[in-house]
Amino acid sequence: MTYRVCFVCTGNICRSPMAESVFRARVAEAGLDGRVEVDSAGTGGWHEGDPADPRTVSVLEDNGYDSAHTARQFQTSWFERVDLVIALDTGHLKALRLLAPSPEDAAKVRLLRSYDPAAGDDLDVPDPYYGGRDGFEECLEMVEAASTGLLTAVREQVEGQAA
Repeated sequence: MTYRVCFVCTGNICRSPMAESVFRARVAEAGLDGRVEVDSAGTGGWHEGDPADPRTVSVLEDNGYDSAHTARQFQTSWFERVDLVIALDTGHLKALRLLAPSPEDAAKVRLLRSYDPAAGDDLDVPDPYYGGRDGFEECLEMVEAASTGLLTAVREQVEGQAA
C-alpha cells in the first residue's frame, strides 16, 4: 500500500513544489520509493498548468534537487486518496481543514514546520513570491529542516501499514 503526502501552498509555484522536491529526495534517500508518493498543489488555481517560479527552480537546482513541476489546485476529492496533507502556513491549514469533507480528513492536514522542533511557535513558511532569491533560500532551509521530522513520522506510518 502506498502512503501519499501532498504539500499545499497558495499557488503551487513556490513553497509547495519546493517542499515536494525536497521531501521526494528524502524519501528516495530513505529507500521508501514506491512506498511513499509525494506531490503538491495550491489552495487556488491561479497558476494551474504553470511551471514552478524560476527562483524556486534555481534554488532547487543549485542545491541538487529536481525542479520538474506543473502547478495544480488541491481538490476536495483528493482527501480520500491522500494520507497526509502538509500546509505551508496557517492560512493554508485553515483553508484545507474547511475544505475537508469530514473530521477524519481535516485531521490529515498538518503544518510542515510542526515537524521541526527548532521552529518554536512560528510554524509558517513565509511566502517568498514578492521578494528576492534570499526568501527562496530561506524557504528551502525551513523545508529541509522540517523534512527530517516529517520523514520520521511518515516512516512510522509506512512501517505500521506493513505490519
